Amino acid sequence: MNDAVPEPEAPGEHFQAPEEDRGAEGAQDDGEPAAPAPLQVLRTPTGNPGVDAHLDRLADADHLATDGHLQVYEDVHRGLRDALTALDSRPGPPPPPPTHGHGIRS
Repeated sequence: MNDAVPEPEAPGEHFQAPEEDRGAEGAQDDGEPAAPAPLQVLRTPTGNPGVDAHLDRLADADHLATDGHLQVYEDVHRGLRDALTALDSRPGPPPPPPTHGHGIRS
């Protein structure tokens, strides 16, 4: 190539992880994966106790290895889906009586 356009580097050739990614929390020299650590994701209450209980259940995944997350996520998803389905099936006010064919004839 010419001098105006630098040669592309090999992927990862000069990559260095940020200092916080190389800290003692996640790094282990023995080749073992780091222990599970909470993600500390803030969950804002919705005001619906059932939905909030399902969202709080997500914190259970914080203490599991990655292969245990799927069961928690599927459980939460199922609960939230059921809560949404229940909103569609709630009985509303009764429909108004039909007005056609029952009026006064002159």
